Formats: sequence, C-alpha cells, structure tokens
Amino acid sequence: MIGVIASPEEEPIVREFFELFKVPWEFYTDKRKYEVVLCGDCPNPDGLNAKLVVLYSGHETASDVKPKGPVQTQGRETTLTLAGKRLPIYGDFVTFPESFTFLRESTSDKPVAWIRQTNDRVLVRVGYDLFREIRFLITNGQPQKNAAIPTLDRHIQLLRELITSSGIPLLEIPPVPAGYPFIVCLTHDLDHARLSRHKLDPPMFGFLFRATLGSVSRAARGRLSLKGLVSNWVAAAKLPFIYLGLADDIWYSFDRYVDLEKGKPSTFFVVPFEKRPGHPSKRAAPRSRATRYDVSHVAEKLPRLRAAGCEIGLHGIDAWFQASLGRAEAARISEFSKTTTSGVRMHWLFNNEKSPGIIEEAGFSYDSTVGYNETVGYHAGTSQVFKQLSARNLLELPMHVMDTALFYPAHLDLSEKDAFSEILPFLDNATYDGGVVTINWHDRSIAPERQWGNFYVRVLQELDTRAAWFCTASNAVSWFRMRRSISFDRPTCKDNELRVTLAAPGDASIPGFRLRRHQPAMLSDLFQPAGFARRRYDETFFTGSLDVPLPDSLTSQNETRN
Repeated sequence: MIGVIASPEEEPIVREFFELFKVPWEFYTDKRKYEVVLCGDCPNPDGLNAKLVVLYSGHETASDVKPKGPVQTQGRETTLTLAGKRLPIYGDFVTFPESFTFLRESTSDKPVAWIRQTNDRVLVRVGYDLFREIRFLITNGQPQKNAAIPTLDRHIQLLRELITSSGIPLLEIPPVPAGYPFIVCLTHDLDHARLSRHKLDPPMFGFLFRATLGSVSRAARGRLSLKGLVSNWVAAAKLPFIYLGLADDIWYSFDRYVDLEKGKPSTFFVVPFEKRPGHPSKRAAPRSRATRYDVSHVAEKLPRLRAAGCEIGLHGIDAWFQASLGRAEAARISEFSKTTTSGVRMHWLFNNEKSPGIIEEAGFSYDSTVGYNETVGYHAGTSQVFKQLSARNLLELPMHVMDTALFYPAHLDLSEKDAFSEILPFLDNATYDGGVVTINWHDRSIAPERQWGNFYVRVLQELDTRAAWFCTASNAVSWFRMRRSISFDRPTCKDNELRVTLAAPGDASIPGFRLRRHQPAMLSDLFQPAGFARRRYDETFFTGSLDVPLPDSLTSQNETRN
C-alpha cells in the first residue's frame, strides 16, 4: 500500500494520477504502516513508518542536508535524462552535489535525485514536484518541441521502478486490455464532405491548385506518384461535371473507410450545422471555420457506417464554449444518426481550461479534442484516457496522430516514408506501456487531391501485425472508465491479501483487465538502462467478475524493452 502526504489543494491531482497509475494507495494516516510513502516537504522523512519514502520537491527542503548535501542549484523548466530517455520538467527543479544517480539535468549533467539506504529503509529525494508536473500536463499540455515524449507515462515508469528496485512487490492494473497489447481508435473528422457544395470559395480554389500545379510540385519532390498525378488532373477536369450532377462527387466517398478498415470499427465526427464559424471568445471565429455541409447532407451514408459498427460523434462548433449550444449540436447529430451522441471532438480543436466542464454539462461522456493541429504527439504526455480537473465524470480521449499534421506543407510536410517513421515510436510506446493510440484521418484524405489512402492502409497493416484492439472512441473510453472503477481492498480476515473489485459487472463487448504483480528488484537496476527497462512480473487476466482476489500463484513472465 502506498501512502500519500498531500495538501488539500493537491488532492484532486493526486487522485487523478493514481487513476492512471492504478495501484493500491490512500492518503497517509498515522494509523497504518505503509510499504511506500510519497510526500513533499516532510520535516522528518526518516520518522515515517515505511520501507520506501520518496520525497518530491522542486525547492530546498528540510531533508536536504549532508552527507548528500544541500540543494546546489535551482531553476525552472528543463529536461532530465532518465535511463537514456528525455523527461521534460515544466515547473521548478533543484540539483544536488555530485553523486551516483539515476536522474540528471541534461544541460549541466547535475544530479536531480539521490538515494540513501539504511538497513531495510530507503529514502529517495527527487528534485521536482511530481503532482505539479502532472497538473501542468493535464491542464496546459506540452509544447510542440516535446510532443513526441510520453512525459506523464515516464513519471509513472520512474515511480514504478523506484518502488520495485527498493525490493517492494507492486500490484498494478496496467492500461492494457486482456488479450491485447494496446488499444487503437480510428477516427475521422468530416470537414468537407461534398465538393459540390463549394462553389467559387477558398476550398474549391485550393482544390484546383493542389490538384494541378500543387500535384506537379508534389510529384517533383517524390511526394506523389505518376499515377496519383494523373488521377488528380482527372479529378480537376471533372469539377464542372460534378457541379452539373454528371459525375460522382469525389469528396462524397468517406464511407469507403468501411472497405479500407475491413471490419475495424471507427468513429466519425460530423458537423451539426453548416455556415457557422462559432465563437472562440467574445468575437466571431474566422469565417473559414464554417463548413459548407452539415449532418443532413450526409444522412444517407450514416446507416452503412452504423451497420459496420462505426460510431457517429459530434464535430462540435460551440459545444466547448456554451453548454446549451452543445446540447443543440448533439441533438442535431442524434436526429440523423438515430443514436445517442455521447462524444465530441471540437472543429479546429478549439478548447480552453473551462471546456471540459462545459462539455460535461452539455451531456457528453467523453471529449477527444486534446491534441495538436501542427504536429503529432502526446499533448498531455500520456497514451491513457484521463479526466480533466474541471470535469467530474467527462473523460478525455487524447488524439495522437493526424494526417494533416503529417503531410501539410505548413506543418511537418513529411514524405510517406518519413511519416511512417514518425508514427512508429508511438506504436512502440503503446506496445510497451499499453494505453490507446488515437488516429485522425479526415474525410477527404482518401480522395483526390490528397490521396493519403494507401498510406493509411499501410498504417492499418502495421497495427494488425501488433494485434491491437480496434474499437470506437466510446468503447475505448468505456474500457478506461471501467478500469477507473476498480478498487483495491484489504480483507479484514486476511491482512496479507489484497482484493481487486470492479464497481460494476464487466461489459462482454469489451476486453477485461490484467492483474499484474511486479517482482521486486535491486537498487542497482536504477543505474543501468538495461536493468531499468527490464520488467519482471506475474500476470493474470480477469473479466466480468465483481470480486477478484489476488491469486496464490501466477504464471511468471519477463519483458525487456529493446
């Protein structure tokens, strides 16, 4: 059991952290003996009744005394090195006099942690505030320069390693569904569902330019094949016939995703009202944010999507800004989808700190807006579904990979080869740590002039080889919501046993969970990247049970990260 000493204002972020790092914990009380205690500025950490005490603080504390030495330097925002990996710090940090350590400030190479072991007790001093870092990641998000780093997940990894390397076994419900290594959510934002509705406007002229001269430039740079070039020219030549109704609308084929995904359910976010730019603040949003279609113009496509197991969500205009407008937008989607609209992703990813509470008030169960327009990555530093602090029950499904961020000249402007290399680390991280990879491929990205369909199929094939669980956004959020409901209880008749309890019966349509017991290791593993990355644990699956006792014996398995 982990005991946490925290101030009242820290309690919400502590609770959220331990929903992501799903282990037995509680707020510290003098009446119980703990294996691990986490604290900030503890006046007497040696007096705490625990085998391991981890003191996190970005300021000098009463425990920063010799022989380990007082704080040597203080700063704000830096990057640490942890087992050869980068760990950004966004708040205050301190360094210490030279010592053999597992955590260093990357610029100065000074230690940002130290360990003192006496008899059967271990004291670890870490020179930043863990819960302030988690709050920043969830509330503000990472700058683009660190987008590729799963920072929050690395904070979890470090704490896990500190515990097990102190010789303490650890029980965890990892973010890994039973029978699968991780979760994949395929999503599609419908921004321009019909080319025929764009007449003499910027999207039409942009299409003509990109399909003709722009395609020549792409082909010259090796970004478009000769076949693709010809296809784009033909599409441009068809434009008058599309307007006359003599040729099929080349953008009105987003339901072809059903064929490409071959039974993998995906989520389509659809705009409720056309010609509405929305309200980003006290003034109107840019006119270009308004779409030239709405859900009524694609209604005939929706039955095929539902029959394939796909979900229809809201591509919101003002749902982030005002709850009454969000309810009206959701009702409009439900009217045509014939299902309840439970999820939203805001058009152009509009959001602010108040948005989660507003979206929740509008009646949604999840949001999938947190992500980057200009790059791919971990905006909140995690691959997990999480809860924003301004919401009570609304969960956030983060978006990690978006087609336009990969290929737009104004963004990453990658070739398909480089784009695939850019995506692979996200899949590797998910294979190792679990969680969800959320991909956003827009409606017209499989049509001329973009023609990113073949690349999308290649990504799907790579995901198939990794045996991921493909599901709708709602199902992914439901799985994480069930995981959040799991509690650890200590039966009164067996003090040496922990019982794992689901708050409600499992849903047969989604996978179960893993009960993982990490085996204790040695402190020396912290100082060796190979040892740090090796995880030894026993594991069993459980599903549909309300009460799961810790098994007496589990099948041993080791995992080493390459």
